[in-house]
Amino acid sequence: MEHVTGAQLVAESLKAQKVEFMFGIVGVPVIEVAMAAQAAGIRYVGMRNEQAACYAASAIGYLTGRPGACLVVSGPGLIHALGGMANANVNCWPVVVIGGSSDRNQETAGAFQEFPQVEACRLYSKFSARPSTLEAIPSVIEKAVRTSIYGRPGACYVDIAGDMVNAQVERSKVRVVSCCPPPPVSLADHGAIAEAVSLLKAAKRPLVIIGKGAAYGRAELALKEFVETSGLPFLPTPMGKGVLPDDHPNCVGAARSRALLQADVVLLLGARLNWILHFGLPPRFDPDVKVIQVDLCAEEMGNNVRPAVALLGDVNAIVTQLLTCVRSDVWKYPSDAEWWSTLKEKIAANAEISKALALTSTLPMNYYTVFHHVSQLLPHDCVIVSEGANTMDIGRTMLNNYLPRHRLDAGTFGTMGVGLGFAIAAAAVERSEGKGKRIVCVEGDSAFGFSGMEVETMCRYNLPVVIIVVNNNGIYSGVDPETWKEMAKMGDLTSIAPPVTLLPEARYDEIMTAFGGRGFLVRTVEELRDALQLSLSDWERPSLINVLIDPSSDRKQQDFPWLTRSNL
Repeated sequence: MEHVTGAQLVAESLKAQKVEFMFGIVGVPVIEVAMAAQAAGIRYVGMRNEQAACYAASAIGYLTGRPGACLVVSGPGLIHALGGMANANVNCWPVVVIGGSSDRNQETAGAFQEFPQVEACRLYSKFSARPSTLEAIPSVIEKAVRTSIYGRPGACYVDIAGDMVNAQVERSKVRVVSCCPPPPVSLADHGAIAEAVSLLKAAKRPLVIIGKGAAYGRAELALKEFVETSGLPFLPTPMGKGVLPDDHPNCVGAARSRALLQADVVLLLGARLNWILHFGLPPRFDPDVKVIQVDLCAEEMGNNVRPAVALLGDVNAIVTQLLTCVRSDVWKYPSDAEWWSTLKEKIAANAEISKALALTSTLPMNYYTVFHHVSQLLPHDCVIVSEGANTMDIGRTMLNNYLPRHRLDAGTFGTMGVGLGFAIAAAAVERSEGKGKRIVCVEGDSAFGFSGMEVETMCRYNLPVVIIVVNNNGIYSGVDPETWKEMAKMGDLTSIAPPVTLLPEARYDEIMTAFGGRGFLVRTVEELRDALQLSLSDWERPSLINVLIDPSSDRKQQDFPWLTRSNL
């Protein structure tokens, strides 16, 4: 009679649900689960921190549409992963976390790393449960995977008691649970579709906003047809970039503030009116703006702004419905409309300001100079991972994306520390698909510090990620080495150094070389271009380019503050 262990059941059940990647840190009691996952054909990536492991697993969910698995040990290991679960839930990305826990017969006795894990995870997930028996494991795993991708995607947690990992059961007693199908597709009401199109046709200043929900929903083909058939201008949110190419003639990303402020009708596709879109309220939006809201989640409808039309359902299916209606009406927004002139004028003005900053030849370099030259060298099909304050915000405007799901950043939760985990996930997907795409991780020096040890993970697995650390010696801004030395002479730096400062000219590049990757210290445009070209040509190992910029470099003057209420 064949017997199977709990570890094998967990691994085989994940594989049966088409989970292909697992990220984690092993220890008692989950080592055997990782080994069983590899035996079942799941790629296992051992990380250096559970938070980064969960970030990576959630990015797999966004990139592939099927959740990645995150494997953690009990107690502190699971607690470290909660940040990744919260980030996935807020971002609406599917991930399944598998946590080892104390033996069942030691509960309430003060067991090793005992913690109420199922209860703790409920706040950070859509589903949290512990299988009651070995035989129940396949059903619970299936429900976790299904729940993570059905409805609004998110995090799910499965708790595996330590004594269940190596316990055995007869295989014949375990019910086989088949793979859950893709989420069912729902359409919007036909009357509401007609109403939405009528509203767009009557608009003087229409605007389509493309969110990362449209990217996750694989709506790019339908959206391209819809935008080009309707002639409407579109604005991508940060991770909506690339659903349609940033250089598309209808993209008005370079006139973001003007577009949001003056639009009279907004078609909101897979985006939420949260802080990223300034809640849809004045002074960033027209107080009388009419919103056509497309969302998968009924509870999202009307958050902050009541929609003129609510289109509930799958974003790809609804865009197809809108396209059909526009075609039947033979309607196209006029390309000579005054609204287009207004937007193009602002795009040109902003481009001139950015160009002037980018072509500044003084040293140290500023953000705009760095991104100008980086943008010239990056392949159009590369995946750009970006995090930091100014690094992410300025990079978003200057580093174009041309393909969907090719930008990963701090997201809706504004989470710092996601970058290296996301980059490892993207590199793992690229290795499995073999499409020859580069993964480029653009980090602020502060952001890099959160998960910097993951460069060892990249080196261990020979993942050829290119990391660019834009180093301004601080959080938002820093000081130069001379100023730092003078401050040190004045007394204890804990009382004197501004809280935003980091060690000037820190050698992040040497962290990469310590593990066998390539490191470059860059001060000039020529050094930057040479280092990036060398890094992009190396497919054998990761690289880190440490770009020293002016510590006082900042964004160009903004029409409105962007989370900048500080008096720094």
